[in-house]
Parts: sequence; C-alpha cells; structure tokens
Amino acid sequence: MKRLVILGGGESGVGTALLGKAKGYEVFVSDKGNIKEKYKQVLIHNEIEFEDGEHSEEQILNADIVMKSPGIPDKVTLVKQIRALGITVVSEIEFAAKYTDAIIVGITGSNGKTTTASLTHHILQQDLSVGLSGNIGDSFAKQILEQDYPNYVLEISSFQLDDIIDFKPHIAVLTNITPDHLDRYDYQFEKYIASKFRITENQTKDDYFIYDGDDEVILQWLETHPVQSTLLPFSLTKIIENGAYLDNDNIKITIDNNEIIMPTANLALEGKHNIKNAMAASTVAHLLKIRKQTIRESLENFQGVEHRLEQVLKINKVDYINDSKATNVNATYYALETMDAPTIWIVGGVDKGNNYQELFQFVNEKVKAIICLGVDNEKLMESFGGMVDIIIETQFMSEAVKIAYKVAEAGDSVLLSPACASFDLFENYEDRGRQFKDAVRNL
Repeated sequence: MKRLVILGGGESGVGTALLGKAKGYEVFVSDKGNIKEKYKQVLIHNEIEFEDGEHSEEQILNADIVMKSPGIPDKVTLVKQIRALGITVVSEIEFAAKYTDAIIVGITGSNGKTTTASLTHHILQQDLSVGLSGNIGDSFAKQILEQDYPNYVLEISSFQLDDIIDFKPHIAVLTNITPDHLDRYDYQFEKYIASKFRITENQTKDDYFIYDGDDEVILQWLETHPVQSTLLPFSLTKIIENGAYLDNDNIKITIDNNEIIMPTANLALEGKHNIKNAMAASTVAHLLKIRKQTIRESLENFQGVEHRLEQVLKINKVDYINDSKATNVNATYYALETMDAPTIWIVGGVDKGNNYQELFQFVNEKVKAIICLGVDNEKLMESFGGMVDIIIETQFMSEAVKIAYKVAEAGDSVLLSPACASFDLFENYEDRGRQFKDAVRNL
C-alpha cells in the first residue's frame, strides 16, 4: 500500500485525503498550524490519521508521495528534506486529475482568474454538467470523489502549477501576467512568468491556449517559448483572426472560421478588464459548443464575485465598494480605472514587493483621500503622501470606515482596494472584505 502524506489540513488537503483513501492509499495529514474543527471532524469521521501543531518527520519522510498545500513554500526545510530523498511532491490538481477523464478548463493569471472562472462556469452550466473548483469552492479532489462531473472549470494559482508533473487542461486560459507573489519567486519576475506558463507545458496540438493578446509579458514569453496547443488570443486593440477581439462595441470570436458576435452594451460587469474576462469565458464556451444565445444571456445576468468591486451600500449618496480581493497593484489599477467619482481609497497590508508607480495617474486624477490600513504603512506614505491632501493611518477596519465616512461627501465613492495581502491584520482577503462590509453596515 502506497503512503500518501498531505502537508496542510485545509480544503485541498482534506479533499486529497478523502480521494487518496478511496483510491487505496495509506493517508497521513500533517499541519504545522491548527486544523479547523470542521476539517478535523471530516478526518476523524473517515478514520484518516492526522496531526496538527507540528510536523513529525518520521511520519512524513517515509511517504511515497507528498501533496503539499499551495501555501507552503519550497524554501521550508521539511520540503527540502522530502525532495532530497527523491519523494514525489505534487499539488492537489496534479494528484486529483489522474482520477478523472473530465474535460478540464484551467484558468490562471495574476488578476481576473476568479471572475473569469466563475463567469465561464456560469455560462457552461446552462448547457453542461460542470464543476467549479481549484482556488474556489469545494476542492477538486473532493468533487472528483463525490460528483465526478464530465467537465471542470479550475481556477489555478501559480503555487499549484509549481507542483504539477502531468497535469494538462484541454483548454488553458491565461488572463494576464503582472508582478505578484514575487516574495515566493526570489523576487525574479521570470520565475513567476515561467510558473504561470506551466499551465501549457503538457498540452498537445489537440488542446487550446486562450490568452491576453495585448499583454506584452505574455507575447514576449511566447516568442521564445513556443507552446504546442492551438493559440486563441483575445484583444481590445487588434484584429484577431483566430480568437476574440473588440470591433466597435461587439466582441467577435472566431474559431476555425466559425464566427460569433456578442454586443458588450449589456454586460453585467463594468470596466475594460471585464470585457477581457468576458472574451476569455466566451471563447471557452464557443469551443465547448455552447449556443450563442446562451453565452449572451449569461454575460448579461452574471452577478460577479464577492470581494471583487462589489457594491456594498449607498449611504448619504456615497457608494461603498468592497474590492478586498485586489491583493496586488494591478488589481487595484483596474479598480481605480473603473472609478468615475472622487474616491476615498482604503489601501495597505502585506506588501509583496509592490511598485505603486502605475497607480499615480489615477491617484492624481480621482483620489481625494487615502486611508492606509496596515501594520507597516511607510511605503504607502512615501509613495502617495504628496499627492493627496488627506492621508491617514489606522490598523482597524472599523476605524478606517469611520474615517472614510467623515471625509466623504455626496457623490463620492469609498473604495477598499488594498493592493496588498491581508495577513498582517486579517485571516485572509475574505475576512478583510467581510469586516469592511460589516463596518459599512454599522455606520
């Protein structure tokens, strides 16, 4: 019996443990932190051995295969020991994909992947039986065990791609690449780019690669690192023969001389970046033979993703917008780009090596006050201190929202778009977003 050791007792870890046990592995789960009670109960109920609060080496280094949670970096001593012994290390998507024959749509990118994955799933589920997983919802492994859908849309992070071997989506989508998580890639942008492109590395000529044809980073990489799959770019600025482009206010998608045209006038989501997300999702749907009418209706009634430019409330003619999912500069760039009212901007958290320069034009044009919400706000103060009349520091969400309420006048917007990770003051970006919404509702 092969021994499967799982590092990390969260959603992907516990899902993999269940699938591993069902497939005849001897399973052991180890988490250096505390495993949440709901996950502990699942492990106990399924008689799966686990530990938390420590990693006991003798229980781990005798593994045949190790599935490590995407949150654990390769730099960790234990991971180095595991690799030194020649033990195979995989991510959940690598482990789980071996147990399904489903058509997999894999979506990655620095920004827009959650929205694009949710939108793609929303369109496909009108006509197909399809699961949504990866970084969203129930783990991929658990869904394969319990539902085994014939189709999956997976939102995939670079960390998950770092530990694939044979994983291959039939349709790969790369929304964009901007510097993010550089702390995990030795501050080398090239390493991060290579990581994202691993989504294509096992693809063949029978597979498809959908990507942003306006993204210089992607285009340069493709010039020197050709991929095997059929290329289907999308663009807002160029005419694309095979793929999607914007013609006046219509999205035109052409695949093998089969063209469909979708008006953008009634798209539920606003902003240029969301036209791109719609192009990517529609191209997937067109490939999987979804009817044009279904695609169009789905684009018009899609509600968006929580914590991504989410309208919370309007109080005294001031809009409160939750964009807590903006954990890097590029995501905040999109948020500020879509603002058309004077903005009070709540920003800050754990800086992953951010360069704020690309935000300067929007801050000068649109931002009237900045509230820095982080343990260390020095870089923000230095970057933006001279641009706005009001710049204030706080370490409490409730206080940040109260300050915003005092500063805002009728017609303004209050935008939480942190451009940073959340771990200094919050559990995760969801916790940060919920605290913002609670604070707004309590005004």
